[in-house]
Amino acid sequence: MPWRASIWGEDVPAATAMASKITSVSESEYPNTPTAEAKDGRPVVLQVVPRLVSGGVERGAVDIAAAVAASGGTALVASEGGPMEYELRRVGAIHLKLPLASKNPLVMYRNVNRLVGLIQAHDVDIVHARSRAPAWSAAAAARRTGRHFITTFHGTYNFNNRIKRRYNAIMTKGERVIANSEFIGQHIRDNYTVDPARIRVIRRGIDLNLFDPEKVSAERVIQLASRWRLPDGVPVVMLPGRLTRWKGQTVLIDALTRLRDVELRCVLVGSDQGRSAYKAELERLIARHGLASHVFLPGQCDDMPAAYMLADVVVSASTDPEAFGRVVSEAQAMGCPVVASDHGGASEQVIEDRTAFLVRPGDPDALAGGIRKALALTAGQREQLSKAARAHARANFSKDHMCAATLALYREVMRAAAPVARGATEPSRAAT
Repeated sequence: MPWRASIWGEDVPAATAMASKITSVSESEYPNTPTAEAKDGRPVVLQVVPRLVSGGVERGAVDIAAAVAASGGTALVASEGGPMEYELRRVGAIHLKLPLASKNPLVMYRNVNRLVGLIQAHDVDIVHARSRAPAWSAAAAARRTGRHFITTFHGTYNFNNRIKRRYNAIMTKGERVIANSEFIGQHIRDNYTVDPARIRVIRRGIDLNLFDPEKVSAERVIQLASRWRLPDGVPVVMLPGRLTRWKGQTVLIDALTRLRDVELRCVLVGSDQGRSAYKAELERLIARHGLASHVFLPGQCDDMPAAYMLADVVVSASTDPEAFGRVVSEAQAMGCPVVASDHGGASEQVIEDRTAFLVRPGDPDALAGGIRKALALTAGQREQLSKAARAHARANFSKDHMCAATLALYREVMRAAAPVARGATEPSRAAT
């Protein structure tokens, strides 16, 4: 296949111009970088991600950076930047700006040298890649500098042809390959040639200091209810998630047409992230079904713990299996009844009918039945489910557990005499 930027839908001249503006980072720019002698066995970890916007990849990078810094190591994150840069600085990590979101092969190739410079300047021990395009560059840079390389497999990715499968396979080339759920671990084993001994399942974790109903004030809940104009005493069904089709907003809207006998309000919480056409489609669908006075799209919410406190039922209606789907654990930690699609990472987060209800994916009738069942819980049943859900989430899906397991994996890799070559190569025509 020709090595063309059109493969990626990007413009080569524009990408090349952007790349020319990025200069290598010299050690003099970061004079406080620890030397090998000063590290005293504490690792310098460089995570590479495309950009720092809201999402699972980015949240995981920030959480692990905080854990590395808190444990006495040095936490570096390389990306194109974004709103979460502030969070990195707040937890004591260093952000290094590189054009790592680009899938332009020329930019990916040049990122190898940029990353080599960063690795050498900061005496990096471990390079941790969390996304495919930057992983190709990071793998080559780690190999060239003889540093440890690990990956986190964050999704199933699209692999409907040989080229895409080859492109995705870079995420299996780490000395260790982290799967963020059992579902993803099995997906890797089923679809890629990987020694199972290199795969480690470390589930996503949620911040239990945030998602704790005892730490959410009544004032926060009242302010949010007022902003969303929710009437008192009317049950609230909530679907949190960015506005994208596979998150299942259309399935929920169809399900609500089966629940016309139930007085409720439905809130589709999430940003359209530039998908204005899909948001407009949802608004037309809501109007066509006569649900305009019952379904609201308030956009992004900056206080999800308070939002969960408003919800009588939280829905995760994804039509495609999610790698993890942290909404399920967040809602359980807040004691909310959850109705979730029975596939992917959602299924392994719940105890069916004890902490949540599972339904057939993409089936409006099944989803309506699950919502009806959750709304019909008596006060006693709801309290019992809430206690079980909170205990289950706290025991199995905490950020602290995720971070501890990841730091233990870093120590395991550091004990190796030298990084083991796993066949990772620099970006090439074959990789694209």
